Amino acid sequence: MGSESYYDVLGVPRNATETDIKKAYRNLAKKYHPDVCKEAGAEEKFKSINEAYAVLSDESKRRQYDQLGHENFTNASKGSYGGGPGGAGFNADFSGFGDIFDSFFGGGGRRSGPRQGDDLLMRIQISLEDAVFGAQKEIEVMHTEQCPDCDGTGSSTKKTTTCPKCGGTGQIKQVRNSIFGQMVTAAPCPNCGGRGKIPESVCRKCNGTGRTKVRRKVTVHVPPGIESGMRLRMEGYGEAGDYGASNGDLYIEVRVMPNSRFDREDDNLVTQYEITPAQAALGCEVLIETLDKKKVSLKVPAGISYGTRLRIPGEGVRRRGNFGSLLVRIVIATPKKLSATERELYEQLLAAEGNASKTKDAKEPKSSPGSDAPKDEKKKKRGFFK
Repeated sequence: MGSESYYDVLGVPRNATETDIKKAYRNLAKKYHPDVCKEAGAEEKFKSINEAYAVLSDESKRRQYDQLGHENFTNASKGSYGGGPGGAGFNADFSGFGDIFDSFFGGGGRRSGPRQGDDLLMRIQISLEDAVFGAQKEIEVMHTEQCPDCDGTGSSTKKTTTCPKCGGTGQIKQVRNSIFGQMVTAAPCPNCGGRGKIPESVCRKCNGTGRTKVRRKVTVHVPPGIESGMRLRMEGYGEAGDYGASNGDLYIEVRVMPNSRFDREDDNLVTQYEITPAQAALGCEVLIETLDKKKVSLKVPAGISYGTRLRIPGEGVRRRGNFGSLLVRIVIATPKKLSATERELYEQLLAAEGNASKTKDAKEPKSSPGSDAPKDEKKKKRGFFK
């Protein structure tokens, strides 16, 4: 598929609805299904259609795809892996394709054969710096691989024979009669484990299973802009499949740890900076340390209010070639202890504002001229109060 976007693969616009995506997928799947289309490259086209639909039909995956971009999403990690299967690489999470083709072609026929290996899920914690700028992380994986002694055949001679119990079908069928007629059930053959083949001579290293448990180190490339909960997919690095089948995938779920100085809001980073009341009133210029330890000059305007956010462009989250901003929340710190000089200056400022504190006692209200009696007493005499 190359660098062609999933929207282009399905032939839909980026704002396509769920119904539009499903309709386009059905039409293309019917056209390019390997059982129907015999054109050269049809099978690869069919796989690309499945891959695109698996992402765009899932709301969470589609949001991640739109955020990270095609290149970062489909090659989220291209790490190295000591001793793993050749040619495998990281991709974003494409699990759960769904088998919609059963309704088109009767189902069941393409499910026979060796069973693919199981998927594995691991969780890693990364710092905010790693999430913003990207990073290389080395992790240890414990999984099964093909036995090196027998090449996954389970046989010391690397040869297998048809299972005599199931005749190579890998299944044992049982027919039961009931009042509703004959009922046929199928179960994996206990002799060959559903593979249809048995070792010609059992391998001593793996006891005929064709698999061994190993611990490997995997180098993961974490793309810049990743968020908590996103998963990276390492294709082919899960559990080993049956002989002749592909391995499962390794999913790496990322959790971004909190940072003591910075918070993240979408593609922006948020921090705070304390200034004095004098700096807030007169304005000032301060140096702000960014997430990558740079010093950036920020001009604080005169008369700024507590909690105001000032923006430093280009110092936020870096994703898909775009840079978010660093938002600096201004905090005005009131001093708790003052020197004698500072107190004198603050008192002069307070007096200049017309709010100098006074400690004089409150005076008694004056009575009417020519009379020593309070006003209320006069009213009593005149009959206002009974």
